[in-house]
Amino acid sequence: MSVDLLLHPVRLRIVQAFLGDRALTTAQLAAELSDVPTGSLYRHVALLTKAGVLHVVAERRVRAVVERTYMLRIVAAQIQPGEVAAMTPEQHLQAFIAYVAGMLTDAERYLITGNPDPAWDGASYRMGALWLTDAEFADLIGDLNTVFQPLLANAPGKGRRRRMVYTVFLPAPGNGASKAAKVPPGRKAKSNPNREK
Repeated sequence: MSVDLLLHPVRLRIVQAFLGDRALTTAQLAAELSDVPTGSLYRHVALLTKAGVLHVVAERRVRAVVERTYMLRIVAAQIQPGEVAAMTPEQHLQAFIAYVAGMLTDAERYLITGNPDPAWDGASYRMGALWLTDAEFADLIGDLNTVFQPLLANAPGKGRRRRMVYTVFLPAPGNGASKAAKVPPGRKAKSNPNREK
């Protein structure tokens, strides 16, 4: 999927709405993104469908119109590693702003709907700092993948509640190695066992 297609703030929110193996009609999606004008929402859904990010899983006629139910193709909704590597700092900042905006929208919707009880609901947000070698950081990413990967395959079901997970790893400014020394987490460095994101 192209960077430009995904980084639009409305399209990113549409993708986020479908996370967790959800099937939604445009009417249900419009109810969740009620601040987005309906005509604009339909255009963005059409673009994502044409790009293969969304696909139609059901259709039914409601009076004079056909109501379609969509689901997300996770693989198509991801920016590929080569595209990430080619992104400019400005594009990364744009992506991060859209990411944070989506997180704030989810938090606001949760906190102003009904009677939220963060302790009971398991809602939390915290910040910390870890001193890690590049190898330790790569191990951490591997451990997190081991924990999360099987759970990502869970389908909606009785007793299950959709829980949004946001992860951010930001190196502190001024602590980085030279770009030539960097190896992405999970890959082995040929000549140096230490790796840095």
